[in-house]
Amino acid sequence: MRGKLVWGWLSIGFVLCAGALFAQNREEEPAENLTSKSVPAIGYDIGAGATKINLTATSVAPQASGEAKVEAKKSGTSIEVKLKGMPQPTTLGPELLTYVLWAVTPDGGARNLGEIPINEDGEGKAKANTASQTFSLVVTAEPYYAVRIPNEEVVLENERKKNTKGQLFPDTNYKLMFRSQYAKTGNPLALTPDLKNTPLDVYEARNAVEIAKDRNAEKYAPEIFTKAQAGRQKTENAVAQKSEKNQIITVARQTVQFAEDSRAMSVYRQNQERIQQEKDAAAAAAAAKAKAEEARRQAELAAAKEAQMKAEAEAAAAKAKAEQDALKAKEEAARAAALKAQQDAAALRASLLEQFNRVLETTDTPRGLVVNMADVLFDTGKYNLRPEAREKLAKLSGIILAHPGLLLAVEGHTDSTGGDEFNMKLSQQRADAVRDYLVSQSLASDTLTSQGFGKANPVTDNSTSAGRQKNRRVEIIVSGEVIGQKIGK
Repeated sequence: MRGKLVWGWLSIGFVLCAGALFAQNREEEPAENLTSKSVPAIGYDIGAGATKINLTATSVAPQASGEAKVEAKKSGTSIEVKLKGMPQPTTLGPELLTYVLWAVTPDGGARNLGEIPINEDGEGKAKANTASQTFSLVVTAEPYYAVRIPNEEVVLENERKKNTKGQLFPDTNYKLMFRSQYAKTGNPLALTPDLKNTPLDVYEARNAVEIAKDRNAEKYAPEIFTKAQAGRQKTENAVAQKSEKNQIITVARQTVQFAEDSRAMSVYRQNQERIQQEKDAAAAAAAAKAKAEEARRQAELAAAKEAQMKAEAEAAAAKAKAEQDALKAKEEAARAAALKAQQDAAALRASLLEQFNRVLETTDTPRGLVVNMADVLFDTGKYNLRPEAREKLAKLSGIILAHPGLLLAVEGHTDSTGGDEFNMKLSQQRADAVRDYLVSQSLASDTLTSQGFGKANPVTDNSTSAGRQKNRRVEIIVSGEVIGQKIGK
């Protein structure tokens, strides 16, 4: 168990640096993850010299006890802690590996003052400093040293002695993390540390990474969690290679810090996501209510207008009859014109389909005429147009220029080979290349769009070479009211 006090007094620059390295931010944790507890705070007299307080056991470990020597100065407050009768943390729960000292200020903020290692006899010592003069001291059992918020396993709480130099402030409330938030769901690691052969920090690193992973850090904080995973691998490699103990501890503690940062960030982002969803739902409900109210108002207006129109029609029946006859004739003429326009559009559409097919394979779809440029018109993995492609596009642009009013949407697609980012970029580059060339052939730029879809829209199975070749394509969707179809309608 790290030897019998072989580690001696640990310097704040090493074990007890967590208070400086990890800013306490209770807003990172949603309220449902937290509970609260009250403990008296003590305001220590500056310049009065060192004074002592008791650290009294809770029901979590009734056999434990401790004492703290506290000295408040203008530059800050120094703390020396001695513990005894402490159970090994894993006896309180398989996910609990160490003890952490906390300073709780009157505003309820808990600052991590660092880890208190316990030897095999249940004894521990630590030194720490805090900028506060008034605070409570508590000791909790934790899964690793770098936790940001104490969990509900409070082992020791401060108690003022009769001769303690300081004023007592009762009922200081502070937030505690539900233990389940620091435990891996189901079976939390079930570790039995072998501290004779492996430093405790290694177990803490493993614990921290597993807990962060269980809190969905892979999804919500990947930029930090990947560093934690890499740190864990370096730790395991150092252990396997039997590296120097200090080197193992260094990489393990770095891993713990990254893992805790990723866990906290994941919880924060999930909470923000939930809040945003609630806001969106509230906004949608408000919009639906407003829409229903507007519909009711419009219905009332329509009913009033209908009544007015009916009265006017009855008052001028003769005039209305004449107007109706004229309107009927006008409508018949309009229908005839519309029918002719539809017939002309259908004829033009059929003509364009036949002309396009002479140049490139074209199909008629509800979206419009889809001109398919096969992958063979580009060099493999590139977006430069081959001469054959430019020739076909030049012919295609000549046909389009003869029919004003046509709109073109150029869409790039790839097969499933390669990464998502590469395929998306290549498909966009190919679509842009086709669009740019068509513009160079005098087509108006405001009638063309280009978009890459990567591998998202295959036309056939990617499992065969032939299928993949069909999926590597650029499609030009030709539409417009002149051929009876407009994109988006």
